[in-house]
Amino acid sequence: MKQNMSTQRLAFLGMMTALVFAGNYARIIMPVPVGGVPSFTLANILCVLSGLLLGPVGGLASGLGSALYDLTNPLWAAECWITFLTKGAMGLMAGVAVTAGRRGEGAKPATYGRYLTAAVVGCLSYYVLYYLKDFFYNGMLLGGLQPQAAAVTLLALIPASIFNGGVAIIAAPPLALAIRSALKRSGLRLKMA
Repeated sequence: MKQNMSTQRLAFLGMMTALVFAGNYARIIMPVPVGGVPSFTLANILCVLSGLLLGPVGGLASGLGSALYDLTNPLWAAECWITFLTKGAMGLMAGVAVTAGRRGEGAKPATYGRYLTAAVVGCLSYYVLYYLKDFFYNGMLLGGLQPQAAAVTLLALIPASIFNGGVAIIAAPPLALAIRSALKRSGLRLKMA
């Protein structure tokens, strides 16, 4: 039987889950008149970074860390399962994009361009799901809004989404390169797939 998860990789997965959880505490709530509760958080950077470093399994760290944070706050606890899926998709899709076509021992290390593309894919995946959740779940189901009114509430989320996504896309690729370089210098190698 082939062992797919090394002890080192499992430890790194746990560490990234804890970092995503802690990164959610660095949060600035942005007041808006209608709609959800947009905020700036460091967790988005760490969700993307999980995928860049761990590959698709990084989606587990990004989803679980964010969902566990939601459980600590009564405002978001009921939606922790949705957070697990949406934030998990962020790390998963970043991981899929960074590992696409790179299988086997002879695969070259990812470049900044590949990390940047993967970060964009991860963020776009998350924000599509986030807006769908806010439109259907928050707007129409919980809010009882008509589709047109639910769509208008999404406008208030755009500035925070652009800022959060932009910061994650800018910050995660150089962090991934720096961490991979540090791991290599220390004699450690973190396999993505």
